[in-house]
Amino acid sequence: MLIREYRVVNNCTRAEYQVAQLYAVAEASKAETGGGEGVEVIKNEPYENERGKGQYTYKIYHLSSKVPAFIRVLLPSGALEIYEEAWNAYPHCKTAIPISEKRNNEFNGYMKQDFTLITETMHVDNSRGEIENALNVPPEILEKRKVIIVDVANDQIDSKDYKKEHDPKLYHSEKTRRGPLIDDWMQRVEPIMTCYKLVTVEFKWFGLQNKIEAFIQNAMQNLFTNFHRQVFCWTDKWFGMTMEDIRALEDKTKQELDVSRIQPSDKNGYTVEDTN
Repeated sequence: MLIREYRVVNNCTRAEYQVAQLYAVAEASKAETGGGEGVEVIKNEPYENERGKGQYTYKIYHLSSKVPAFIRVLLPSGALEIYEEAWNAYPHCKTAIPISEKRNNEFNGYMKQDFTLITETMHVDNSRGEIENALNVPPEILEKRKVIIVDVANDQIDSKDYKKEHDPKLYHSEKTRRGPLIDDWMQRVEPIMTCYKLVTVEFKWFGLQNKIEAFIQNAMQNLFTNFHRQVFCWTDKWFGMTMEDIRALEDKTKQELDVSRIQPSDKNGYTVEDTN
């Protein structure tokens, strides 16, 4: 088991981030879908239980070309479909792979319960990543946790992922007058908020466990970095949208994804959407 806490600092308010993140998830899902791969949204609906209420999603990720070659040769094609449930009770969110017991007949096909990826997120306003236990996890988890501060402007990214239009060091928002994010921006800019993301991954295959767990955690860090670069550089696209606008966008995106997934595509890369 490998546990890391990613602290992603953003130049927006917590309320703004709720809209921004959902907008960016919809756009990123469209970009990663095609050729039989990508995101299939099965459910996206409100929920309410003893813990509160929020938005529930159930998704399937079709990933056959988006995992390392050495994994593809070991697993049948059905193993490369990942089932994910998410509960978004903002400002707290949780995503889980494998999915809950109520769907245990659909547990990520080949891997069953040998693969677990859980992300818990707390979104905190007026925070610059300084809170040591924002998710109130127990001491035994804190001992195993490694903290990583994600600087969306200055952290190094893979050259294949770089796009000038998604560079926070170059972007300036006309609507909000925010940006570019330069130098020690995380200590200076206003407004500010932080996503505290506790990611727990466990891959119970002898001989592969350490390698795969490290690979997945590195992929999650890259995902969080690149995704939040887009969130900031799309400020003028999502700023001013309401949650009603977002739900309408999600409904439209689901229809587009269903069509795009069966069309040819040359997309590549590793995709596990866990940005809530």
